[in-house]
Amino acid sequence: MFFKRRAVIGLLVLGSLIPLTFAGGVVAAGPSSVGLGTSDSYGVLAGDMITNTGATSITGDLGLHPGTSVTGSPTVSGASNVANGAALQAKTDLRTAYLDAEGRSGPILVAAGALGGLTLSPGLYKDDGAPASLGIATGQTLTLSGDASSVWIFQSASTLITETGSHVVLTGGALACNVFWQVGSSATLKTSSTFVGTVLAYDSIALQNSVTVQGRMLAGAQANGAGALTMDTDTITKTHCLTAAEATAAAEAAAAEAARVEAARVEAARVEAAKVTAAKAAAAKVAAAKKAAAAKKAAAVKKAASALAPPAGGSTSVNGPALPPVNTVGFTG
Repeated sequence: MFFKRRAVIGLLVLGSLIPLTFAGGVVAAGPSSVGLGTSDSYGVLAGDMITNTGATSITGDLGLHPGTSVTGSPTVSGASNVANGAALQAKTDLRTAYLDAEGRSGPILVAAGALGGLTLSPGLYKDDGAPASLGIATGQTLTLSGDASSVWIFQSASTLITETGSHVVLTGGALACNVFWQVGSSATLKTSSTFVGTVLAYDSIALQNSVTVQGRMLAGAQANGAGALTMDTDTITKTHCLTAAEATAAAEAAAAEAARVEAARVEAARVEAAKVTAAKAAAAKVAAAKKAAAAKKAAAVKKAASALAPPAGGSTSVNGPALPPVNTVGFTG
């Protein structure tokens, strides 16, 4: 059974299956990303119908074409496009993305399709045909280890099934928007599983109770657009990776903001330096004024002292007639 964990995966090279022992991670160059076109903005997209039970939350757009039935009133943060031109274009772009992912060559083969317990580096992975499906067993975790530029593409010839309580996690700065699951028939995410990436399903997608998804659930990639989506009290959060143009614009905006901040810092430093210089000049002016005032005061004191001083070479005695003797006993009249 493909859910049974295996520790060996195979690499298909020049038509030969070369066994590769898995020891914590597979070194593989990441493929180029899968372009989603207008379907990039959708959290969920389907063909026949969308059926919801409970308080499902969808961050992103909801789309349906050619069907018209959306039941259960999921909470949608984006636009809801049902049987209109936008939904048709999104379904057309979904099929293009599906065929792109399906057509990638040179995959690493996953033994028995069992992904649980593995840590995978960026790359292209596919079931080994025995069975022609991918899955994660109950309670097990698939870890995707890379950085913000890393890309993973998974190809399943038939189904994708994540069992109850299973997990897909990202490490090293890897992004959910760079993970793609091309599913040849239908995908089932079972109760309380946590999942990462964009599912491109040929047919239908079913999310059981309390499933958490960072990515997109895009069903109905077949030519006639058929494919249903069912949900039950789930949380789906669309993630978006910047395009080259968006990345360039973001880098330019960041550079402009950095330049603005630097210019503001330089101007603030200039203003502060000018304040310091002005303060020093004012202090010097006050000090000079105080010094001048002190000098003026000293000169005035010196002048006054000079005016009170006797002429140079003069006598200090008092000349004139003799004074009568003083009666030290008292006045006699």
